[in-house]
Amino acid sequence: MKNYLNFETEVKDLEDQLEKLKDPYNQTGLSEVDTQKISKTQDELDEKLKEIYSNLDPWQTTMVARHEDRPKSKFFIENLFEDFIPLSGDRYFGEDESVLTGFAKFNGESVLVIGQEKGEDLDNRIKRNFGMMRPEGYRKTIRLMELANKFNIPVISFIDTPGAYPGVGAEERGQAEAIARSIECCMKLKVPTLSIIIGEGGSGGAIALASSNKVIMLENAIYSVISPEGCATILWRDPKKMLDAAKAMKLSAKDLLQSEIIDEIIEEPLGGAHRDKEMILNNIKESILKNLKYFKTLTPDEIYNERKNKFLKIGRSKGFMNNLEDLSSLKTQKDKFNQIIKSNKKLFLISLLITVAFISFFILS
Repeated sequence: MKNYLNFETEVKDLEDQLEKLKDPYNQTGLSEVDTQKISKTQDELDEKLKEIYSNLDPWQTTMVARHEDRPKSKFFIENLFEDFIPLSGDRYFGEDESVLTGFAKFNGESVLVIGQEKGEDLDNRIKRNFGMMRPEGYRKTIRLMELANKFNIPVISFIDTPGAYPGVGAEERGQAEAIARSIECCMKLKVPTLSIIIGEGGSGGAIALASSNKVIMLENAIYSVISPEGCATILWRDPKKMLDAAKAMKLSAKDLLQSEIIDEIIEEPLGGAHRDKEMILNNIKESILKNLKYFKTLTPDEIYNERKNKFLKIGRSKGFMNNLEDLSSLKTQKDKFNQIIKSNKKLFLISLLITVAFISFFILS
């Protein structure tokens, strides 16, 4: 059974009509299929999908990103990679099933795959905690990212989470510290890292794994510091103002690419990724191949500096800095006062001695 969003009622009607036309065993019994009418209805359906999905507002985009039938990390891992070996546990507390991790082969080369997994049905979603990672999940990914770094293996992450789990137990086990260490680990790696936001990229739960060389988003995915409902509750004390919040946060892929927060948008099939999973698989595969090929020409230090520069540049394009290309050196700029002191060191020392002498004279007298 297909699931439809509240702005897809016309699409549902056309698809129901199409199914009836394709079924020769209708209410009047066995009848001839009207291929001409089927073709016309299909064209109407495509046109309607194009009309709706080319004019989505930020809240509608959020609904598409959360769509029940949208392909999840498990689907991409099973269909894009070979010989996937799942690895579990953080070696401190236990296993977090909201994140799938392991080594695999991609195009004949070893990669580390990390995927935040929401689950396909209700039982699975509860088991996976709806994709909300706990501290042990982040510590597991840190352990494996450090292992990948040691053996020069690229890291590919699939991001799909409403945010990190905010439960009491998670906070007691150091949720904030685990997220901070995960970001630190991502930034220190000297291997290529790709993060693909396939659905929701929510808050620190997403940033913990998306601090990568390349942050890539599917066309109808979202990436934000807080959910629109949460933002509306804080700013207006009214969660129903989620459309205003979604617009203000600029959480869509187009807005984020324009702000240079992400690096690439992967095109989705008409009507969302769930309508043609083969197409979205091919598009993601092409993107991964292209980006891994680019990083083959770079040294570990160049990969590290490129990532650092990328994040240091965010928000600086309209600032006061002129040269943004050499941010990785992080050299402190000497102000004019220090330069004057350095060039007139003797004069400064004489002035200092005279000042001390005057102070001493007044104290003694």
